[in-house]
Amino acid sequence: MDKKKSLSIKEIAKLANVSVATVSRVINNNGRFSEETRIRVQKIIDQYGYRTNMAAKSLRMAKSKTVGIIVPNINNEWFSLLVLEIEKYFFEKNYSVFICNTSQTEAKEIAYFQSLDSKMVDGIMCISGSEELPTGIMTRDIPIVCIDRKPKNHHNVYYVESNHYSGGYLATEELIKKGCKRIAIVSRNKSLSVNQQRLEGYRQALKDYGLEAYDELQILLDVSSPNYDGTKHAVEKLVQSNIPFDGVFATNDWRAYGVVVALTENHIRVPQDVKVIGFDDIPISYACHPSLSTIHQNTKLLAQKASGLLLSLMNGENPVDNEKHYILPVELIQRDSTQI
Repeated sequence: MDKKKSLSIKEIAKLANVSVATVSRVINNNGRFSEETRIRVQKIIDQYGYRTNMAAKSLRMAKSKTVGIIVPNINNEWFSLLVLEIEKYFFEKNYSVFICNTSQTEAKEIAYFQSLDSKMVDGIMCISGSEELPTGIMTRDIPIVCIDRKPKNHHNVYYVESNHYSGGYLATEELIKKGCKRIAIVSRNKSLSVNQQRLEGYRQALKDYGLEAYDELQILLDVSSPNYDGTKHAVEKLVQSNIPFDGVFATNDWRAYGVVVALTENHIRVPQDVKVIGFDDIPISYACHPSLSTIHQNTKLLAQKASGLLLSLMNGENPVDNEKHYILPVELIQRDSTQI
């Protein structure tokens, strides 16, 4: 027989002297068969290079073994690390992954939802982005799990997030404990729950320690403003305004780095004159000088929790605890930028 020929399951069964059902069980590693049978069938599969026709199998099983990931900005290092962990998880489960970068554009997100629906993906992972999910355009009812994104008016959607409120509180508290009295915050001017929770944690820490939350020290960057450049420019304006401050909580590490650079270029020493803390604990936080104190998000745990949840839902299983909202702990990482 021509070795290059693509064998059918029926032909493999004939060569192995077993039933078609047995070959199917071996291929899918499902059901009962002896080790001797598995070896004999697998040898023929390997010899003739048999590959499962996934398109046909998808039609039979109404499953495509594919997952879509909606991500707002793949250039954001934290998003990239998270997507890599999710892709790794599903690859090991024999799923293919479509990664859809929306560039924080609502129209692109809607288009990607339509595309993923037409590609018959088994489930969708939504990382951050806008609060509204365009599920109304979907033609199928498929599982959706969100990360760092509490969708409005979608009670059946599951979501997983880090404890951003706690992170905002811990970051601000670290500055307070290191002697800061006038603490600025640099965040994004968006209504997303992530931004709001970090801001609320900041304000609550100030309140608990009897410090003022000065309006002029709450810098909310425009949605389109780049993390590093936008922060650097905003902090330069703050310095030039002669408004006093001795600590800055930047709500991600690239913003924190922008703060450090702006201060340094204006001959303000970090941490001697102003202490700085970030959020996420991405590589820039420990690679820059001075190294950045930050709030660590457990990216691997976040990805595994969300991915495991989506996989269970795609398999028709409900979570054991029947929860729809999962909050994972964060950790304060102390480095040079907040040292006394």
